[in-house]
Amino acid sequence: MLFYILRRVVSAISVVIVTVVTSFLLFFVAPTDPAGVICGPKCTPDRLADITRSLDLDQPASEQILLYFKGIAVGRDYSTGGVTRHCAAPCLGYSYVLGVPVTQLLANAVPVTLSIVVGGATIYLLFGVLIGTLAARVRGTTLDKAAVGTSLVIGSVPYFVVALIIALYATFLPKSQYVPFFDNPIAWAGGLLSAWLCLGLTNSASYTRYSRASMIEALGQDFTRTARSKGISERRVVYRHGLRAAMTPVITIFGVDVAYQLVNTIFTERIFQLPGLGMRLLNAFNQYDLPVLMGGVVVGATVLVLMNLAVDIFYTVLDPRVRLG
Repeated sequence: MLFYILRRVVSAISVVIVTVVTSFLLFFVAPTDPAGVICGPKCTPDRLADITRSLDLDQPASEQILLYFKGIAVGRDYSTGGVTRHCAAPCLGYSYVLGVPVTQLLANAVPVTLSIVVGGATIYLLFGVLIGTLAARVRGTTLDKAAVGTSLVIGSVPYFVVALIIALYATFLPKSQYVPFFDNPIAWAGGLLSAWLCLGLTNSASYTRYSRASMIEALGQDFTRTARSKGISERRVVYRHGLRAAMTPVITIFGVDVAYQLVNTIFTERIFQLPGLGMRLLNAFNQYDLPVLMGGVVVGATVLVLMNLAVDIFYTVLDPRVRLG
């Protein structure tokens, strides 16, 4: 188990490093001159040279990449206009537009996105698994067909359409806004309720189908038949034996979905006007703010590999049949 975790950690780190290097080459070693874009059309040669020097754009690409990794590990200094500023580790650079550390910008945006995703994930995982399990227990009945049919209808509607309908017509819900949790927990939940319902409604349809199919398979296995033959109650067979085994593939999908949503909530944040990571990266794209875009790539890659690592390790907790060698 320990060697497996170590291998997975090394693999995760290598994926992040390759992603950072590739993204750096795409963003900073491109035909477009970042210094010229920052300086503008009326830029003087001295100002252009100062910006180029302060961003280390006059250095070879290999040196720039090493300086970027140095900033992540131990921090680095930026000098421009005769002023030197220190960027503490993990340093992802300074925003071209706002002139503040990228880490600070992303740190302000991540709690918003995290609140949206965690709240929505709680809704669709609980309701999806519950409805899917109930449908599996009454397989072939009218209730089962209704659950499957409803999930197919909801799943066929594009996500942004559902979000727009909730934003335009669910006027009885509190106004969408972000209030820090520790400032006012009730206002925090109320301001995110529309986004949570949107994520929960659209994704619960898929999790209903996943859970139903996995539960039907688990209830047909030898260990559930053996449990029934021992006289164990049906409820205990379903929820203690069958559900535990059925959750393994569902948790796999859940981990990937949560990681994907953490770096791809741009529709939700845009429609409900929530200042999360997606909105921050969209603004950076429109303003050609390369350090912020690069920082978003680093955060996204890290989140994806960490979530995959957590799901792999969590297998042994859910299903003792899984043996990691």
